[in-house]
Amino acid sequence: MQLPGIAPQAQALLQQAAQQGVRVALVGGAVRDLLLHRVHNDPWRGVPDLDLVVEGSALAWVGQLGELAAAQAPAGSLAVAAARPHGAYGTVEVELAIDGQPLLLDVATARQESYPQQGENPHVHFGSLDDDLRRRDFSINAMALVIGAGDPWPLLDPHGGQRDLEQRQLRFLHNSSVADDPTRLVRGARYAARLGFSLAPAALEQARSTLERWPWAWRRGDAPDQAPAALGTRLRMELELLLEREPWPAALAALQRWGGLALLDAALHNDRAWLRRLRWAERLQLPMLPALLAAAADPLALAERLQLPHRQHKLLAQWLGLRQRWRGLAGSQHGWSAAQWCQWLETPGFSPEAVALELACAGPEGLPRRPLLRWWLRWRQLKAPLSAAELRAAEGLRPGPALGERLRQLRAQRLAGERF
Repeated sequence: MQLPGIAPQAQALLQQAAQQGVRVALVGGAVRDLLLHRVHNDPWRGVPDLDLVVEGSALAWVGQLGELAAAQAPAGSLAVAAARPHGAYGTVEVELAIDGQPLLLDVATARQESYPQQGENPHVHFGSLDDDLRRRDFSINAMALVIGAGDPWPLLDPHGGQRDLEQRQLRFLHNSSVADDPTRLVRGARYAARLGFSLAPAALEQARSTLERWPWAWRRGDAPDQAPAALGTRLRMELELLLEREPWPAALAALQRWGGLALLDAALHNDRAWLRRLRWAERLQLPMLPALLAAAADPLALAERLQLPHRQHKLLAQWLGLRQRWRGLAGSQHGWSAAQWCQWLETPGFSPEAVALELACAGPEGLPRRPLLRWWLRWRQLKAPLSAAELRAAEGLRPGPALGERLRQLRAQRLAGERF
């Protein structure tokens, strides 16, 4: 058995390390994609990525792996380039270098999980390979290939993952899967878009009934920083993967069809303009997640709950401020020239990205699209016909407010000739 996309010497090393007295298995997406005849890559780095489960200490096994690589491989051809342990979950992130090419391994001690509070991070207890498969999200990710000396490696499929692969369906392993970890619904939308799968009928019913009764103690309107991880930071990370590494139009359409956008906000659940808005954001090279959240009832509260990066939170705040300033004009902007539009849009404190976000979101409640588009594509790039140095030479102006004002006057004269 040869794993697609994995160098033979790396696979041989894993096979040798698996003969060190503990049971080691390839699990999760790599097994699923092998059965689908696909190469499994890390979603962020785009390089081969394998999840391994060890019935024993993952850290000790990684140490043995490094010793075997050092003893058997010619210098520089195969080595453990990095190993980053995470003690709380018994996992080790490993990067193998094979002739200079990376192979990522996520090596975990076999574990079982329990959720004392729904939506929070689980409590972890070490266990068996069977326990580890039982804790997973979907049946298609709950299969394992036990790495051994024989060929092929034996397949463990205790939850019917092969059948669900054949039926191209996503089936949760437990009746409380969505309540325990609602990010599983977003992950399902990612798989649906990437693989062309759909939620099994029982899984769809579980998703809808869970969202209807909202079993989580935290509710929208509560303090954003009190939201459980699966409704906060973990939800943001899944959405970032969906928007940046998946066929996002199909994934978001599936998530909305299943009712999953209600995890974010009721207004987003009912939003029908997200495709146009995100297409514009993509075209304008804006971050996608703020563009999605812009249709929420309270975008800043949602951004705080998800703990968006500061720059994205600031972008949403500037965009909302731009709209508030616009509403305060009360119609006085009718008949503005290009120079007046530039002066207003270029007010300090409002970045070009905030104007671009308004361009992506423009609608009945927002700014008119035509001047925004003219500003973005042309007006903002027009400068005064003379530079500061040329003005100083021609008119004898010194550096200071007078020079800046003269440059603005010359630019306004140039903008006066612009077609609206």
